[in-house]
Amino acid sequence: MISEVARLDVRDLSGVYAARQLGRTLAGSLDLEPQDQIRVATAVSEIGRSAVTAGRGAVLAFAFDDFELVLTATFEGEPPNEGIAAASRLMDKVVTDGKIVWMTKRRPPDVQPDLPVVKEQLAAVLPHSATDELRRQNQDLISALDDLKRQQEQLIALNSELAETNRGVMALYGELSEELEQTNRGVVALYAELDEKSDRLRAASESKDRFWANVSHELRTPLNSIIGLTKLLAEPTAEGALDAERLYQVDLIKNSGTVLLTLVNDLLDVAKAESGQLHLDPARVNLHALFGRLSALVRPMAEGKPIAIIVTEDGAPDTILTDEVALTSILRNLLSNAIKYTDRGEVRLSAHVTTPDKAGPSLVITVEDTGIGIPASLHAHVFEEFYQVPGIRRGGTGLGLPYARRLARILGGNLQLTSAPGSGTTVVLALPHGTPAAGTVLVVDDDASFRQVLKGMLAPLADRLIEAEDGHQALALLAASANTVDLVLADMRMPGLDGIALLAKLPASVPAIIITGADVPTPPRAAALLRKDELTPERLEFTIRGVLREAAAR
Repeated sequence: MISEVARLDVRDLSGVYAARQLGRTLAGSLDLEPQDQIRVATAVSEIGRSAVTAGRGAVLAFAFDDFELVLTATFEGEPPNEGIAAASRLMDKVVTDGKIVWMTKRRPPDVQPDLPVVKEQLAAVLPHSATDELRRQNQDLISALDDLKRQQEQLIALNSELAETNRGVMALYGELSEELEQTNRGVVALYAELDEKSDRLRAASESKDRFWANVSHELRTPLNSIIGLTKLLAEPTAEGALDAERLYQVDLIKNSGTVLLTLVNDLLDVAKAESGQLHLDPARVNLHALFGRLSALVRPMAEGKPIAIIVTEDGAPDTILTDEVALTSILRNLLSNAIKYTDRGEVRLSAHVTTPDKAGPSLVITVEDTGIGIPASLHAHVFEEFYQVPGIRRGGTGLGLPYARRLARILGGNLQLTSAPGSGTTVVLALPHGTPAAGTVLVVDDDASFRQVLKGMLAPLADRLIEAEDGHQALALLAASANTVDLVLADMRMPGLDGIALLAKLPASVPAIIITGADVPTPPRAAALLRKDELTPERLEFTIRGVLREAAAR
């Protein structure tokens, strides 16, 4: 429900100044960011100024609802395009309908302002200008002239003095208006410049990802060919074998090609992760089997070194719901790094489950080594792309750890490192674990058969399931349940109130997942999006667990 807290009739420059003050005061009362307060004040004063400049009056209404600050301008005639254009750059939404212009700015949903207090704050800002006071005094003087004509000369002198004062006040308002106009133009220009730079940065990032992906893809084929040819050259033939010097040179070519191919593969993996093209396939992963495969995979890397590879499975659960390929890639990277930078001693892989907190239990996998270690001042830098610790050259591309951390976050976890020179390095991978407790789940879909499918998948996760056929019925059920719903699963395309409109009306505290058959990006309000044709019990549980953990962390 929209609550109106103030209304202002803008006829002159003093009204423009008062409108700016009212807009900024209301934005501050709703706890908007300082920059958003300036945006709102600038937008409303530009609307008022353009109306006054065009010789038209405007009535401004100041209001808010549960999600937005709402400003309404009703003009005497056609709304001025200049003011609307400026407001469009500063507010989230500007809609024109005839002589009425609506402007909205999203506000923090967790702020619950006291309506009487807000009205009192705005009433203190409402204009009591010198012009209004002069008009009142003039009326009093005219009444006094009617009653006391004998004071005519004194009243005429007083009116002359008041007129002079009025001219001074109007001159002051003129100066303030000019300064305000310049300030508004500067703010509009600044935000236009910021928008332009943001677009350029976004385009540059997309270009970088496309460049990495395209170049990496094009380089892999010739590099594989070079490595294959060097292997053929090194093998003895019927015509004899290469002499030692040429074998050495061919081996150098093969090693260089292998290093370059590793860099290309790492670049391609990083580009996929950054562009969101990494496709996860959550499943129940057998940790004991995975640890066994990793141990067999990395042991050849330690040949020739006095290093013991130790895998401890005592604290590890039997399975974890995650993407096996991504988890294997993370651990293989951590183990190969540990072996590479350890000359003697041991590399240990272990796992245990932590005590549940408000976000639920976590599986902690630790890779420890007795290697050369990293200074504390460089711990943050090792997660930067292409960064390598100065003075330590043992191969590598500087992309392994950044890629591993990015994969960990995609899986809903995190990667932390502790190390000291001469004392080895410990890397800890923490991943969500356990079945999520979804509580009360509202399922919204016009397809009754698909609702049955979802109910079957949700049975092990939810304490209570509620069904709705469309958005209107979902909102009614939400209201009837006194906001005890913990999660909403909604279809995007439904008759009446569709999924997008439903998301806009949901309480901000209720996370929502869109499940659709359409090939569309994730809506801004949705916590996640799932495709109906790719939906599995494991993928649904994995997504719900991530959404609930993120909501609990806020």
